[in-house]
Amino acid sequence: MGAEGAGLGECLTGAARTVWAKHDRATDGWLPLWRHMADSAAVAGLLWDHWLPSNVKMLVAEPLPQGLEDARRLAVWCAATHDIGKATPAFACQVDSLADAMRAAGLDMPGRKQFGDDRRMAPHGLAGQLLIQEWLTERFDWTKRATMQFGVIAGGHHGVPPGHSQILDLEIHPELLRTPGPAEAVWRRVQTELLDACADVYGVRERLAGWQSVKLPQPVQVALTALVIVADWVASNPDLFPYFPEECPRSDAERVMAAWRGLRLPPPWRPAEPQVSVEELFAARFDLPPGARVRPVQEKAVRLARSMPSPGLMVIEAPMGEGKTEAALAAAEVFAARSGAGGVFVALPTMATSNAMFPRLLDWLDRLPPDGLSDIGPEGSERTVLLAHSKAALNEHYADLMRASRSRIAAVDQFGDEGEVRPSVDVRSAAAELVAHQWLRGRKKGLLASFAVGTIDQLLMAGLKSRHLALRHLAFAGKVVVIDEAHAYDTWMNTYLDRVLSWLGSYRVPVVVLSATLPAGRRRELAEAYAGTTEGGREAYAALAAADGYPLLTAVSSGAAPAVETPAASGRRTDVRLERLNDDLDALADRLAEELADGGCALVVRNTVDRVLEAAGVLRERFGDKAVTVAHARFLDLDRADKDAGLLKLFGPPGEDGMSPHRPREARIVVASQVAEQSLDVDFDLLVTDLCPVDLLLQRMGRLHRHPRSDRPAGLRQARCLVTGVDWAAAPVPLPVKGSCRVYGDYPLLRSLAVLEPYVLDARDGGDTVVRLPEDISPLVQRAYGDEPLGPEQWAERFEQARRDHEAHCARQQRGAEAFRLDKVRRAGRSLTGWIDAGVGDADDTRAGRAQVRDGEESLEVLVVRRRADGTLTTVPWLGRGLGDLELSTDAVPAYKAARAVAASGLRLPYHFSYPRVLDRAIEELEELCVPAWQAKECHWLAGELILILDDGVDGGCQTRLAGYELRYSQTDGLRVVREGADRQGNV
Repeated sequence: MGAEGAGLGECLTGAARTVWAKHDRATDGWLPLWRHMADSAAVAGLLWDHWLPSNVKMLVAEPLPQGLEDARRLAVWCAATHDIGKATPAFACQVDSLADAMRAAGLDMPGRKQFGDDRRMAPHGLAGQLLIQEWLTERFDWTKRATMQFGVIAGGHHGVPPGHSQILDLEIHPELLRTPGPAEAVWRRVQTELLDACADVYGVRERLAGWQSVKLPQPVQVALTALVIVADWVASNPDLFPYFPEECPRSDAERVMAAWRGLRLPPPWRPAEPQVSVEELFAARFDLPPGARVRPVQEKAVRLARSMPSPGLMVIEAPMGEGKTEAALAAAEVFAARSGAGGVFVALPTMATSNAMFPRLLDWLDRLPPDGLSDIGPEGSERTVLLAHSKAALNEHYADLMRASRSRIAAVDQFGDEGEVRPSVDVRSAAAELVAHQWLRGRKKGLLASFAVGTIDQLLMAGLKSRHLALRHLAFAGKVVVIDEAHAYDTWMNTYLDRVLSWLGSYRVPVVVLSATLPAGRRRELAEAYAGTTEGGREAYAALAAADGYPLLTAVSSGAAPAVETPAASGRRTDVRLERLNDDLDALADRLAEELADGGCALVVRNTVDRVLEAAGVLRERFGDKAVTVAHARFLDLDRADKDAGLLKLFGPPGEDGMSPHRPREARIVVASQVAEQSLDVDFDLLVTDLCPVDLLLQRMGRLHRHPRSDRPAGLRQARCLVTGVDWAAAPVPLPVKGSCRVYGDYPLLRSLAVLEPYVLDARDGGDTVVRLPEDISPLVQRAYGDEPLGPEQWAERFEQARRDHEAHCARQQRGAEAFRLDKVRRAGRSLTGWIDAGVGDADDTRAGRAQVRDGEESLEVLVVRRRADGTLTTVPWLGRGLGDLELSTDAVPAYKAARAVAASGLRLPYHFSYPRVLDRAIEELEELCVPAWQAKECHWLAGELILILDDGVDGGCQTRLAGYELRYSQTDGLRVVREGADRQGNV
């Protein structure tokens, strides 16, 4: 491995050796600047050689005259020089004792107080950028424009590239860079000496003439900035690179090697392209049922990935349950091998869908062969894994990985026992040693893990002007990105997604997009966003919107026209009869009683939680409490997980014999909100659904007769969907209920009505009109989301008003999203100066961060605890896994198990608390419940969280009052919210 920078200190005179970079007030230990420069350079070299994916290296190498050789030199030199701005009086004056030593060597400077607020104009990153640019101009005759694209890498290494106004402000205050008078020459000599030494030691002096004419693309500048940030963070870790007096007991090489071995940062994934057939590949990578065959869309996806001129964008449109996820992972393996990508990121709409995907990713990783081998091998290499959302630590699969791979990161003796570094543990006892690496668990570093599953927010934030954005870009630049449920995002989110796709295209990141119900216009927008278009290329992309096959694969590669493929259908088919059902709860109960007379399982999907709870109450009166289950988003996190697991157990896929031993024989009804649309592989005999946009309605229909069953009641062997939530008798247009209009808007609902109108029959109406799945999926979606007029003539006036309102709403969303959206990729040679000006600051996976990339009213998330009659606090009593009714001390930090149980009892309060006055009042009341002992630093599960305290209720649930509302929570129904003074139905 070697150690870049060996001998850097020996190249320097006394004054340059006194400049300091790090200081520890507790121990008074310090690190000279030259030492930190050498450490950073060495780490950058090791990161380049052993950690950075090869596709990122090739990206950096492409514009440079000597390719990869130049690219490595440039990366190491940038890391070496990134802190040169610390060799300035504005920085050095901060520690009196170290500043005095520099003064004694001739580097005179004012004291910190003498500088006053002016010192803030010279943060050391910006100071370093100006010093590097000046050095390149004066010593190598570079133009200022040429210097900026290189100097900005140092300027942005603290997360934000400087803006033009900051540069101008510092340029008119040269005293912050060098003390005027006799000392100015000494400062200049020291700065030049340090930069000259770096140029010589890191082998760039002879390359600078050739680099002067290079135009670095912005993605290259971002990648180099991020690499420097990572190198700096590693080299700044005192556990790895201890502070010490200048006399070091270790050689440079020993110091670096000990730190690198202590860090144990795993290498990127290096797959070889699978040479086996598609059938053999799927049999090796996935847990297929006996006798199962690869479906045509899966086979075509792999073949297309192999045949594309270069890895690019692939859009897979196929029916629900067709194995799109497996197709995406197989294509990702091919793409990674061909492109040099070092990992995979899978983006999903919600935390729940991310949690469901995570074990599937782990199973796939277990079956991957060792890096560099294309056959099916028994052994694998260590691979870093991340579950990327704010509650990942509560996921049992991820928590197991974190516990198993926990180890202290510290420098070790180069010649010591290998056992001094605790090895990561393979908790899954399979091919790949999967680790949640300790160093990669930070808020900003997590996505640098090779493999990750997370919410779409994580990807969308790559298009948000925010601090340390370069790190997020580096994380995605080195991976294949899979975007699932691409139809599930609104105009606001798509505005960010399109910009992110344009940057991913510029990084040449392979992307796989999945959807069962993608509008053709959106297909074209995704392709154009990724590849960009020229006037001559617009016609080719217009053809994508005209493609009408289904299933459908779209391929976009650099330098090639977009292409579409239409795989054969798999042969799976369900004919669904649609019927109208009046929006009357008694009518619903009567119909279900009739349909379920001989048993069977019905799914009732309502568009609002209030409608879910209303329906469940009436149905329980008719069928009994045991027969009716409720599922929606207003459950505690643990209750929601248990609810999903229970639904999968009862209504999940059958066994090989077509039977499900846990499936109830008596009538059962699940009343659910939109949570039933995604992630759950459940199968029902009958569907009742509120009217919703047609793509979502089709997703709901995907839960109807999803699997072949031999135990379906005779009267329910015809798949039927009853559509309610509509006043069918209203004139001139059937009228959706207000709750549905509030959620989706009038226009999408009216267009859904119009395209479904020929299929939706009156109850008992004869006729054989059915929706054929999958044949009718794409035609229905394309008509609903097309531009042509729909519906009878008497609907026209209502349609026109709804259209105008819808377009105005979309325009407002787009304008709102653009406020902090990242700019487009600028031409090569344009520096990153001002790249994220007027940004949002830090934007991590927090409520505030997610709010930037999603359009919605602000909602509160609370952690729920229970208060006994004697005033003591406990976890809610019904929690399983031994977590219920645990004592919660208010005088000290709660026990770890109890604190974690509270953290797993998170609850998102509904729209009632999103209105500004109610929100402010709710926060004020919740803050009054703050337990000071729980704010301690060591109580990381609870510190800073809002706690909602519920009192025992008379019906076994819990209740409280908040901001003028009564909150009632039960394990069976979740959270019910009514105005104070209202009855259980919300009537005042």
